This record gives sequence, structure tokens and C-alpha cells, in this order.
Amino acid sequence: MNLTLILSVIAIYFIILIAISFLTSRKADNNSFFLGNKKSPWFIVAFGMIGASISGVTFISVPGWVGDSNFSYMQVVFGYFIGYLVVAQILMPIYYKMNLTSIYTYLETRFGIASYKTGATFFLISRILGASFRLFLVANVLQVIIFDKLNIPFFATVAIIIILIWLVTYKGGIKTIIWTDTFQTVFILLSIFFTTYFIAKNMNFSLPEMFNNVFDSNYSKIFNFDNYLDKNYFIKQILGGAFITITMTGLDQDMMQKNLSCRNITEAKKNMFWFSVVLVPINLMFLILGATLFIFAANNNIPIPANTDELYPLIVTGGYLPQSVTIFFILGLIAATYASADSALTSLTTSFSIDILNVNKIIDELKKKKIIRKVHILISFILFAVIILFKLFVSENIISTLLMVAGYTYGPLLGLYAFGIFTKHQIKDKFVTIIAILSPIITFLLDYYSTTLFAGYKFGFELIIINGLIMFLGLLAIKKNKTL
Repeated sequence: MNLTLILSVIAIYFIILIAISFLTSRKADNNSFFLGNKKSPWFIVAFGMIGASISGVTFISVPGWVGDSNFSYMQVVFGYFIGYLVVAQILMPIYYKMNLTSIYTYLETRFGIASYKTGATFFLISRILGASFRLFLVANVLQVIIFDKLNIPFFATVAIIIILIWLVTYKGGIKTIIWTDTFQTVFILLSIFFTTYFIAKNMNFSLPEMFNNVFDSNYSKIFNFDNYLDKNYFIKQILGGAFITITMTGLDQDMMQKNLSCRNITEAKKNMFWFSVVLVPINLMFLILGATLFIFAANNNIPIPANTDELYPLIVTGGYLPQSVTIFFILGLIAATYASADSALTSLTTSFSIDILNVNKIIDELKKKKIIRKVHILISFILFAVIILFKLFVSENIISTLLMVAGYTYGPLLGLYAFGIFTKHQIKDKFVTIIAILSPIITFLLDYYSTTLFAGYKFGFELIIINGLIMFLGLLAIKKNKTL
């Protein structure tokens, strides 16, 4: 593997990204950073959101997951589609009607300051953990492929990744991200195509023949109606997928910030609909790629790593395929990571600035900009620290871990918003934080003892529903007599 060539290609890639950032951030102000001046074309937002939703986790972990779970992840994806429709029809109209910059301002209007700060804090925790998981995965892969060979330590690899994200986003914010995400989505899709094509060619198959082999194999099993106790049972996964989307998209400042940058609610709905439609076949492409990797490994007597996240990088960098595949893999991985991480950094900066520091109440735009820049740097340092901690403690399949963690951290948000939207009750606002802390703790205990308490039943991704329900019931317990 020619490291000089790979590093040169990566350098060119980032030069283009920084150039896009420079061009799109000219005359950028605070409104540009937060909402892109509400001038983002909906079709550009939709295409760019593909890259942001895929992330490095999907890029690496979904293909690796095929070995254990076949194509059952598609059940979760179908749930995603349902969730996106709920977000478009219920949540986005509320946000646009209230003309929100931070979506957590809704909680202050509906319940009070404690609910508002609690919701924003749970988002900050959730997104910091999620973004760090994604960056950790990519840093690990790049460390093995490139930086170990250059004797660069892991912490320096992480620092380089964070600095480059900061450079791309520090000035233009969401106005820049709309366009950089579009550029990066192209490379994600090219990487999937070229890897699948060259593996098929290596095995003397055309792409249609390779697809036939995949769908004739045991890997292609999607639906699981066999055992309701199984984590991959259909109802569990489709419900879990729907509610994960409702929370990780509809109740998440990161994904909603892009939607709120559209010109109006009609265009935002178009963006969400077409994005959700296109995401189904794209996730199927990742699963086909995963099956292709396992079939290729079996035909070439390549041992399957204990951590199947490592299979994709092992094959594309192991000398089995042309070097061009390695280059596209690395670019696709970087693109998937940066498409999600750059918007995460921006949304975390937005939420912390508005929801915690109340910068929207500052009239002086220059003072406001200085605070935003300092927060941007602070969040970058926090992401760096959390990634280093993950290096010490995380070892299992990342996407499974990520979705399970989301079940704990986003559950209170689900309960809060559901209570606000579907009831007219007011609550004793000062007790909300306590309920929000107890809800994931109770959920964890139920999950831990589930096989004992529920006759062998194991929770899957539907755990987020349980968490949200506990939060909802807790809010009922502190409701006031008066209603809206």
C-alpha cells in the first residue's frame, strides 16, 4: 500500500472541503451559523443528510453486522422510514410554527425553564456520546491503516481529525455543512459501489451475478418472526427503528437544524420525505456489501475477525483488491464520518450557546460571535476527551452499542415531547430533572433483569420506547390540576 499516494489523496480531499467551507462562509453571520439564513435548497439538504445519517458507524459496522444478524437490520430501516414520516408530519410543523432555532425552546414554552434545560442537557449528552462513538470508530481504522505505519499515536490521530472538523465548520456553521455534506455523500456512495464492483470482479462475477449470490445466501434473510424473545424479532426492530428515528432525528438539534434551514415547512417536508425514501435502498446497499465481504472472505480463506467491524477494512487494505479500492474506502470512511461529525459539532455549539448560555438574548452580534467561537472550541476538546475514554472501554460492535445507548439517553426526550404534544396537562416543572434521571436508571434495571422478570424476554432497540413510557408516566405523576 502506497502511503504517500493515500496521504496525497486525503490532503487533496480536505483542501477541497476547506475550499467549499471558505466559499460558502463568505459574509456569514450568526444566523448563517445557526440556520443558513433559511435559504438552503431542500434537495441539497436531503442529499447531504444521507451522508450525515450514514456516518462512519454505518459505513463500517452495518456490513460487519451481517455476519451475526444477516439482513435483519433492514427491519430497523423500515422502522426508520415510519419514524421520518412522523417527524415530518408532527414535529417539524411545530418547530416551523414557533420559528425555533433550538428545538428545545419548545419545552420552555410548553412546561418551563427546568424542562427546557433538562431536554437540552440530555441532547448534549446524547450527541456528544453519539458523535464520539462515530469518530472513535474511524480514528481506530485510520490508526491501523495509516498512522501506526507513521508511528503517530492514537491521541494525535484523534486530534488531527477534530482539528480538521473544526476548520471546516468554525465560520460558516450550518450554511457550510449543507454543501460539504453533499460533496461527502457522493464519495460515500462511490465507495460502496467500487468496493462491491471490484470484489465481484475478483470472484469473476458481474454485479448482477454477485447480487444473485448474495440473495441466494443465508445472509439475505431480513424478517424474523420466529421468536418474540429474540432481540431481532420483527416487531421489536421496526418499532425500535421508528422511535430511534423520532428521537435521534426529530428530537435532535443536529438533524433538525438542517431541516430548519429550509425556506419553509413545505420544502422541509419534501426534504424529509425524499431523504427517507432514498435511505432505504442505500442501507440495503450496505448490507449487500456486507454479505459480499463475508462471501469473499469464505472463498479466500480469510479468517473472520472476532470484532466484525474490522472485516471491511481488513479486506480492502489487505492486498486482495486493487489499491484504488483502498483509496475509495478511506475517502468514503472519512466522508461518512465528517458528514455526521461536522454537523454534530455545529449543533452542539448551537444548543450549548442558545440553551445553556442564552446567547440569543445578547443584542451585540460581535459579542455573541465571540461566545459561539469559544463554545465551538470547548465542544471540540470535549469530543477529543470522550473519544480517548472510549478507546479504553469499548470493544463490541459499534452500531449495536450506539443504538442501545440512544435508548437510554434519548428516552427522556421522547417522554417529554410526547407528553407536551399529546396531552394538555401542565406539570410541576422543578421535578422534571429528577424524573429524567430516574427514567434511564429504571430502564437499565428492567433491561438487566428482563430475562428473570419477563420469562426470558430480552429487550432490543424497543428499549427506547420503554424509557420514553417511564418518563411519560413520571410526568403524569407530577402533573398539575390545571391544563392548557
